[in-house]
Amino acid sequence: MAKCDICGKGVHFGNNVSHSHRKTNAMWKPNIKSVRCKVNGATKRMNVCTRCFRSGLVERV
Repeated sequence: MAKCDICGKGVHFGNNVSHSHRKTNAMWKPNIKSVRCKVNGATKRMNVCTRCFRSGLVERV
């Protein structure tokens, strides 16, 4: 679910690296909000990242 419906931004994978340089798996999720938007004149619930929401790509209802 952690994927933006507008730009497609999703999770990123990598490693947590400790001071002794041991590596464990890490996952970074985008800041996704479930908002009601106006799409083609109708209201629709979409999962939108805050970057798209803040830049005005989505009109909130």
